[in-house]
Amino acid sequence: MAESRPYDLIILGASGFTGKYVLKESLKFLTSPNSHLKTLAIAGRNPTKLTQSLSWATHPNPPPQIPTLTTDTADFNSLINVTRLTRLLLNCVGPFRLHGDPVVRACIETGTDYLDISGEPEFMEKMEVQYHHQAVDKGCLVVSACGFDSVPAEIGYMFNSRQWVPPSVPNAMEAYLSLESEKRIVGNFATYESAVLGVANAEVLRQLRRSWPRKARPQIPGPPPAKGPTIEQQKELGLWAVRLPSADSAVVRRTLSTLTENRSGLFGVNESADQALKREAFWSSVKPAHFGVKIGTKSLLGILKLITVGVFIGLLGKFSFGRWLLLKFPSVFSLGGFRKNGPTEAEVSSASFKMWFVGHGFSDSNTASLGNKKPDTEIITRVMGPEIGYITTPIVLVQCALITLKERGNLPKGGVLSPGIVFGPTDLQERLQQNGISFDVISKRSLM
Repeated sequence: MAESRPYDLIILGASGFTGKYVLKESLKFLTSPNSHLKTLAIAGRNPTKLTQSLSWATHPNPPPQIPTLTTDTADFNSLINVTRLTRLLLNCVGPFRLHGDPVVRACIETGTDYLDISGEPEFMEKMEVQYHHQAVDKGCLVVSACGFDSVPAEIGYMFNSRQWVPPSVPNAMEAYLSLESEKRIVGNFATYESAVLGVANAEVLRQLRRSWPRKARPQIPGPPPAKGPTIEQQKELGLWAVRLPSADSAVVRRTLSTLTENRSGLFGVNESADQALKREAFWSSVKPAHFGVKIGTKSLLGILKLITVGVFIGLLGKFSFGRWLLLKFPSVFSLGGFRKNGPTEAEVSSASFKMWFVGHGFSDSNTASLGNKKPDTEIITRVMGPEIGYITTPIVLVQCALITLKERGNLPKGGVLSPGIVFGPTDLQERLQQNGISFDVISKRSLM
């Protein structure tokens, strides 16, 4: 049925801040040689804004004849009408806790594969609890966090993990995110809104996690790492760092949990024997480790600013008037980090990121079981690329989409899954490298 649908891909929310960049990135691959993206449509509430986004995405060239479809996340029938027209839907309409559920339900009802750029653990885990088995039965993939949250973290984790050649094993891995720019770094307002709503619904997420069966936990060699200081000085990276309450850690844990239950990964719905061997070989090289994420700046003052913003959101986000203040005056309470109208194109083009993965472990797996033996080996890798919200996120999402269109038979039949377990064994890392996101081994050393 999916093969007979008129569109390979529909971008929902193509007129939004991120959606228009996703459209621009998608058009690079539309009908290009070796691309499986042959037909594309865009969808949203306002046809005029969709047309404007298309003109913006192709400027100064005239826009191609791309169909625009009218739909609204508050109108479920309109979502059904749109999702039944496409093999794959990219959802760019956030915050996802407010607008995502009906889109996921419509995709499952019509058997349509679904990818989004959500970084909201509550939404992602709620979708898994409510719809995983339905998605498996319908044979459609529902994969969130296919943007900067959380593919660089997941593929970066796997890249570091695979550097631990037997008999060495990792024990713990800490990711340090550094955002850089020649101009001011300004984030997407929807990301800020999601953070505010995340604080407001923190207890909902805790109750959700308590209510479902405990997931399998991977067996990690050696003792768990010490908690460490609130503010860390990472001298080797030249950063001051503090814990980042992002979705990345939760998404990596979901992948490791699924991998614990399915040590060779998830079978492709129609994979060949050679592909099965490739999948099994890939997952045999990925080792579990304790994982966390910190955000770093080159100065202690930068960290203090981040903590101040976190305190504002943490305190004010707990009650309705405080949330109104946060969302009414985002630039004030984020100390200029977020604006309702988003960053300028100059601010976007001048920004970049580095994500360092510092892995500690054992040179010999047998050593890990010897009492309180401390890790004796360190491996540092790095993922580096352009601005995270409007350049890296569209690159990641579109490459995940192209893989889904090209290699659907090698991917799991269906289910609500994390991006790592779906795209880990594919050529996603190579594709990202070809599109401006690098993966490098920085150092390997003994700690003895």
